[in-house]
Amino acid sequence: MDGAIEEPLHKDYYKVLEVDYDASDDNIKLNYRRLALKWHPDKHKGEDDVTAKFQEINEAYKILSDPVTRLEYDFSGCYEVNQYTAREYLSRFKGMILTCNGLGIEHSSKWARHLREWEPH
Repeated sequence: MDGAIEEPLHKDYYKVLEVDYDASDDNIKLNYRRLALKWHPDKHKGEDDVTAKFQEINEAYKILSDPVTRLEYDFSGCYEVNQYTAREYLSRFKGMILTCNGLGIEHSSKWARHLREWEPH
């Protein structure tokens, strides 16, 4: 190994916006605004890493603020288990885990609805 930090295969936009995986649209918007103000490049002149952080926050909000792209994001990607604590992993994937195993998740949950759509008829 050369000591370089590896980027995860799939950015966790929920972590970027510091929200739970089942956060409401209002919570996503609220945290986006808070972080955008905190990391705005005008407040940190000359700091290159701040611009990158601000762009990452905007990218995360663009994906998570739109219901269609958020759902696509939630169902896509290659997740590395070692990027999550056990609690984060279970929180992130609880809907799919419980739905796939039939363990009492509501039939109206986004996971259950979309997994039924993917079932062969």
